[in-house]
Amino acid sequence: MQRTVIIGIDIGKNLFHLVGRDKVGREIFRHKFNRAKLIQFLSCHEPVVIAMESCGGCHWLARKCSSYGHIPKLIPPQYVKPYVKSHKNDFIDAGAIAEAASRPHMRFVTPKSEMAQVLIVIRRVRTAHIKERTACMNRISSMLHEFGISLPKGHHQMKNVFQRIMDHDELLPPLLLLEVKQHFDHYELLNTRIKEQEEKLQRIMRQQETAKLLQTIPGVGPITACCCLSAVPNPQDFKNGRNFAAWIGLVPYQYSTGGKSRLLGISKRGNKELREMFVHAARAVMWRDESAEKYFGTWLIELKRRKPFNVAVVALANKLARIAWSVMAEQKPFEIRAS
Repeated sequence: MQRTVIIGIDIGKNLFHLVGRDKVGREIFRHKFNRAKLIQFLSCHEPVVIAMESCGGCHWLARKCSSYGHIPKLIPPQYVKPYVKSHKNDFIDAGAIAEAASRPHMRFVTPKSEMAQVLIVIRRVRTAHIKERTACMNRISSMLHEFGISLPKGHHQMKNVFQRIMDHDELLPPLLLLEVKQHFDHYELLNTRIKEQEEKLQRIMRQQETAKLLQTIPGVGPITACCCLSAVPNPQDFKNGRNFAAWIGLVPYQYSTGGKSRLLGISKRGNKELREMFVHAARAVMWRDESAEKYFGTWLIELKRRKPFNVAVVALANKLARIAWSVMAEQKPFEIRAS
């Protein structure tokens, strides 16, 4: 009997489809388990390579596999798709995952720790509250606009909303004022919850040495440091800082053929949130010429003069991403180097 060396798992919400293969790629078995049966099967099986797509629930399952002595390998879904043959079903997907994991030059994703996933949850809840707060502010503005009151843009103007109602020439219907009051209370509640989420992140970041090192980088604060730690469980997955910046999508998109090199705008691939954080960090530095020259010398000032502002911002974001990778990989703080 051939020995199983790799098992491909197609992850579902309730059902998991498994395909086992030997060292030459021959299929040995196919199984379909629910969650409890899957854990029982993995706990009893001899240690092998367990391949899965990097999707929802994969990091928890990868940690489970590691605890049973298996070697988990997470593959980005776009790298699995070329190995799906003919029609698509769950067993074909599991077989494609196993085949993709056996390729010698395949790229894998490091499983995230529990703490990294908790940071992602806290940060996403904060982002959801921010979006809901903006929607709530827009609803209040649209309500009052229908009755002739135009509110200025910006959250800092919301504290004067009732003063503007009082200064209005006409009396507003009591039911409208009640709706505005309820929405404003919800708006204030969202402000409180956003601050609570930020305090949670700051408490956790104060206990993380790598987070403290990341915050020595100009423009990088607790939220950006938190995003780096949760998105990059192992900086050694990247050969250098340029590869890290390319993974975020801060390098030119290449479309070269026939010996002609053609570089377009940034690729915008990879982690969208992390790319956004570095762009905001770069913009915070770029607004102040004295800070830009202090940390990055005349290079940044000259770039700002020669190029449009947003182009210079993205160039600086690329540089900050490379610095962040170096800080995480070497565990050393950012230092200003003499030019």
